[in-house]
Amino acid sequence: MTVDAELERPGRAESAEFPWLRAYPPDVVWDQRFAARPVFAYLDDAVARVPDNPCTNFLGKILTYKEIHTLVSHAAAGLQRLGVAKGTKVGLFLPNTPTFLVAYYAVLKAGGTVVNYNPLYSIEELEHQVKDSGTSLMITLNLKVLFNKVETLLSRGLVERAVVASFPSLLPPVKSAMFRIAKGKDLANVAASPVASKVVSQKDLMTNDGRFTQPAIDPANDLAVLQYTGGTTGTPKGAMLTHANLSTNVEQVAAWAGVLEFGKERVMAILPFFHVFGMTVVMNFGISRASEIILVPKFEINETLKLIHSVKPTLMPGVPTLFNAILNHKKIKSYNLSSLKFCMSGGAALPIEVRHNFEKMTGCKLVEGYGLSETAPVATANPTGGPFKDGSIGLPLPGTIISIRSLEDPSKSLGLHEDGEICIAGPQVMPGYWQKPEETAAVFTGEFFHTGDIGHMDEDGFIYIVDRLKDMINCSGFKVYPRRVEEALYEHEAVEEVIVIGIPNKHRGEAPKAFVKLREGKSATPQQLMEHLRPKLSKIEMPEEIELRAMLPKTMIGKLSKKELKAEETQKRKVG
Repeated sequence: MTVDAELERPGRAESAEFPWLRAYPPDVVWDQRFAARPVFAYLDDAVARVPDNPCTNFLGKILTYKEIHTLVSHAAAGLQRLGVAKGTKVGLFLPNTPTFLVAYYAVLKAGGTVVNYNPLYSIEELEHQVKDSGTSLMITLNLKVLFNKVETLLSRGLVERAVVASFPSLLPPVKSAMFRIAKGKDLANVAASPVASKVVSQKDLMTNDGRFTQPAIDPANDLAVLQYTGGTTGTPKGAMLTHANLSTNVEQVAAWAGVLEFGKERVMAILPFFHVFGMTVVMNFGISRASEIILVPKFEINETLKLIHSVKPTLMPGVPTLFNAILNHKKIKSYNLSSLKFCMSGGAALPIEVRHNFEKMTGCKLVEGYGLSETAPVATANPTGGPFKDGSIGLPLPGTIISIRSLEDPSKSLGLHEDGEICIAGPQVMPGYWQKPEETAAVFTGEFFHTGDIGHMDEDGFIYIVDRLKDMINCSGFKVYPRRVEEALYEHEAVEEVIVIGIPNKHRGEAPKAFVKLREGKSATPQQLMEHLRPKLSKIEMPEEIELRAMLPKTMIGKLSKKELKAEETQKRKVG
């Protein structure tokens, strides 16, 4: 049975199949329908209604919706002159800047497909993604840290052309001049590059009348974005996200977020746009509500707090480590965060203590959501007006069905409070992985996408993640979930951040090991942390070792990352 058929079934409110309807927010309709539309339609709507409203605020330089829309039109015309058409894959190798927004919507208006690239990728990682996606054109800035990598791709013939924009031109006049003087060495001499003939300057791209041919877009089938997975479970795969996947997810989030004033919100863009969370929940959602987008090209806690204090954003999506860093800043009381009215946490588990303390300190609702690249990304969220259930990732968004499936038999749905794999069906779920039919078939049972996350559902439909299937630790045949150990450690007043992984053990097969960063000004020994855990965990869950670290590894979006620590432990044992 299709998702649409499920939504049309009678007696939904009484149906045991949809327990979340018992606790669903009264002002949100779970079975509402969303009209699929091209993603760039949100920008067109905003400029039609509030052309003079601020669209981007980049280090003090503000561009209005009309100015951004004009730049997008000229860029789309320029891209079509370079051959961008339906199906052309265009890579964005950019931090959060106005250039990203302009390039993103211009590629979509020209009919192309955006391929997002992490600016911190190595040449080898870039090469894999370029080859796999078929990216023919790359858009970047004239910063050496970016252009030098694109130059290598061009010299190897991996991409045919590159468009290079000027970073200083994005800054306010005084800051632009100062940057050229103080940091001119960080700018690439693109004209002198051996691949200069393959490079198109931003000026040349934009020198046209802004007229382009808008291809007919089929939102349900035309790919807007190839979003590559993080690669934590193997080689990164390109999640195919259609215009409908992305635009529907924007509408789902909007329906869930409640009353937001069109043209009146300010969104803090700390999450990078090349990541699916930032792309949808910050950029596309922000544009859909004609918000002022406060662009943060690189996260730094002191500068972020100054921005919040001075520019007064109303919305701030982020990852748990962001909210934790704000809570633990030694001068937090000197900053005014009262403008924030809604924050959404995603990307990793939000520690219960962090949510409670952040809301108490700011008066802002901190709502935990959940999703993946393959779901565009948001699939569940806690109700913005409550009720809140500690440790839960919330209820399914409108139009979304969550099924907990047996690990042994994926076709079997489990009952309430039974742990199984979280599976998702809904209009935001990707059609599959780019050019990988076998991998696609492996993660779908009918319309249900298998997330790789283990969890359960309670009697009110609230969903709880126990852990990632790949992170589960097998101790003497028993399942140990790192998240449970992490939550117990977070209850210690001296603990700021925790990562728990499985390490080889001669007697148990595997055993937990915890890496802990302590709060500034607090102290605790590994032995004291062990004593803290004893009454909270079973013997089989107790860590074999607790190691204190000054810093813990994080991903580009600020999530705590287990990958580096697992590799480190593996190498240590090889050497040993």
